[in-house]
Amino acid sequence: MRSQKIKSENYEPTGMNSQQPVLDVAPLNCVPYMGPNNPVDMFSSPPKVKTEAVKTEAGENIGPAMIFLPSHSTREELDNIMAASKTGVALTGAATTGKGPAVGAVDIGELEDSYYFRVTLPGVSSDKRHFSCDIEPDGKVLIKGISTTGEKIVCRNFQIFHMLTQNLCPPGEFTVSFNLPGPVNHLDITSHLADGILEAVVKKR
Repeated sequence: MRSQKIKSENYEPTGMNSQQPVLDVAPLNCVPYMGPNNPVDMFSSPPKVKTEAVKTEAGENIGPAMIFLPSHSTREELDNIMAASKTGVALTGAATTGKGPAVGAVDIGELEDSYYFRVTLPGVSSDKRHFSCDIEPDGKVLIKGISTTGEKIVCRNFQIFHMLTQNLCPPGEFTVSFNLPGPVNHLDITSHLADGILEAVVKKR
């Protein structure tokens, strides 16, 4: 069966009153039709309009950002990312769970001859066998430690408690790494870890 095509010039809608005046009403919204990208493909999507909000220049300030790495990432890959970010902070291990008080929140201060920084480390063991803070001459700081909170069973005063809630950072190893604003004398450092906060002063180079 062949379908009949109706030519537009011979088609007149029924039920229209020729005596009724035609109102000239402006449309509420009008978007010009740009046509398909490919004239042959009538189902092509119209070209997307580029807006200034989408553009991101290399030096533009984008504010806080997060980078997610796969679980099999290497220390070298993390170091390469940190090398490109002079003000970022990288967390690994138990510090990345986001549970409980923040592990690895960093504040940095500056004087003419030195830098000061403090890092939140709640529930972190201060035992020197398990904790270290290394500062390199270029200003890179690497903190390694073990979180002692978040366990399921706690032994205190010869008593064994089975924890009903676990809202603190889970137990395990972690690292916190960031960069100071400039090079430093990595041999001239004063640091102190107490009440879950590591404070340090390092002289500039």
